[in-house]
Amino acid sequence: MASTFSQLASGMVVSAEIFLLTLLFSLPLGLIVAFGRMSKVKVIQWIVKIYIAIMRGTPLMLQLIVVYFAPYYVFGVKISQSYRFVAVIIAFSINYAAYFAEIYRSGIQSIPVGQYEAARVLGYNKTQTFFKIIFPQVIKRILPPVTNETITLVKDTSLAFVIAVAEMFTIAKQIAAKQASVTALMVAGLFYFVFNYVVAFIMECFEKKLSYYN
Repeated sequence: MASTFSQLASGMVVSAEIFLLTLLFSLPLGLIVAFGRMSKVKVIQWIVKIYIAIMRGTPLMLQLIVVYFAPYYVFGVKISQSYRFVAVIIAFSINYAAYFAEIYRSGIQSIPVGQYEAARVLGYNKTQTFFKIIFPQVIKRILPPVTNETITLVKDTSLAFVIAVAEMFTIAKQIAAKQASVTALMVAGLFYFVFNYVVAFIMECFEKKLSYYN
């Protein structure tokens, strides 16, 4: 029993690492992509549109496979064992950046034009206007959809099994098959539930803190 829980614990750590690293890279990358999506340069705008369409229009599982095998089949680079985890982070980050980019874009475009005009009157430049006036309002507006994507990310970490990264659900399936018992799967389900509950609770705290009515 102790061995089973130690194996599950190691899987939990891997799932948490995938989750945290994906957010670390995809949130700022999503903002950059959003700027590209709203760019006045048509070439940049269309390149970003195509990128977003591909990321949102194809399965994350397929993207994992492409990111993992592309270096070998396209460039002839030998794939190392350590690259498996790196490939997972790359695939997850570029996938979720596309979703976050659209969330950012909707939030930025929802801000009234008067906010920009008022900032200009006060002498703010474009950078100051965005980060001191616009972005704080955008954060408040996009928290609910960002929370939804974050919760989905927790569950999507189980897709890492596609390129043999032993995260929580993969280990649970292996233990369940070996012991002919669903106990490990039940523990995995409980882990995802608790993880999602904690994420939702933290995001709700942020929403309450940013609420104008509190």
